Amino acid sequence: MDKLQAESAGKNRQKLFDHLRVYLTTETSSVPYHDVADKLDMTEGAVKVAVHRLRRRYRELLRGEIAQTVSTEDQIDQEIRDLFAALAR
Repeated sequence: MDKLQAESAGKNRQKLFDHLRVYLTTETSSVPYHDVADKLDMTEGAVKVAVHRLRRRYRELLRGEIAQTVSTEDQIDQEIRDLFAALAR
C-alpha cells in the first residue's frame, strides 16, 4: 500500500489515491462511487475506471512483493490465497 501511495503522490494523484484507497480494502458497496465522484468532481464512470486501474496496480505490486519470497509462479498464487484466507478470519 505504501508503494502504491508513493506512486500516486509522485504522479500528483495523492488526493485521488486518498479517496479511492477505501476500495482496495473494503466492500465496494460501503462507499458509493457517486459520493466519491462528487467529492473529486469526476463522473461516476471515471471513478470506476480509476478504481479498476488502482486495483490492477495494487495486484501487480502485491504479486511483486510476494514473488520476492517464493521460488515459482504457482507459489505466488498460493501465497496470495493463504494471505486472503488469513485476512478473512
